[in-house]
Amino acid sequence: MKFAFGYHRLLARRREWNTGGEVKECKSARVQECKSGSDMKDDSVLERIRDWLKAADVEFREVHHEPTLTSADSARARGEELRTGGKALLMKAGDQFRLFVMPADLRADSGRIRKHLGLKKMRFATPDELRELTGLVPGSVPPFGQPILPFDLYVEAGIRDNDRIAFNAGSLTDSVIMSVADYLRLAEPTDVFEFGK
Repeated sequence: MKFAFGYHRLLARRREWNTGGEVKECKSARVQECKSGSDMKDDSVLERIRDWLKAADVEFREVHHEPTLTSADSARARGEELRTGGKALLMKAGDQFRLFVMPADLRADSGRIRKHLGLKKMRFATPDELRELTGLVPGSVPPFGQPILPFDLYVEAGIRDNDRIAFNAGSLTDSVIMSVADYLRLAEPTDVFEFGK
């Protein structure tokens, strides 16, 4: 029961982040049954990704699924292995925010990132900073810098070990799956190096 209680508190907190603090009365703890003003998604990010991929003549697949709060939940909803997921982490590295993307079965090693980039300090963006900078909630950030998000992009080298990358595309309910080769070609990361563990 403790897990269930914590899970439902997280769902309520996600609704708060997405509605600017206004949480509507819900008859169910299930996210899809609790409609808020923005319905937990930023269609403009999904539309920008979709338009960008189509303009580049890239093959991709969209999957609409129940809201997912973890990388493991997302992998199950997509029918993909966990390692195929592209986990996008917004971090304040030095004096600027940067986007780090890695296979979802890895965790970021901040020591390796700091050493590689010659930084003394770095930290994860807070949920409020993430919302202010992107309009997105945790778990919905796509793995792209410019022109989708205004950040330098760093990719964990392990991404290249997969044929596909799957990611939430601006919402907790919409995913995109595409080839890693196309992803790396379009995303044009600032750097690709090993920073996962």
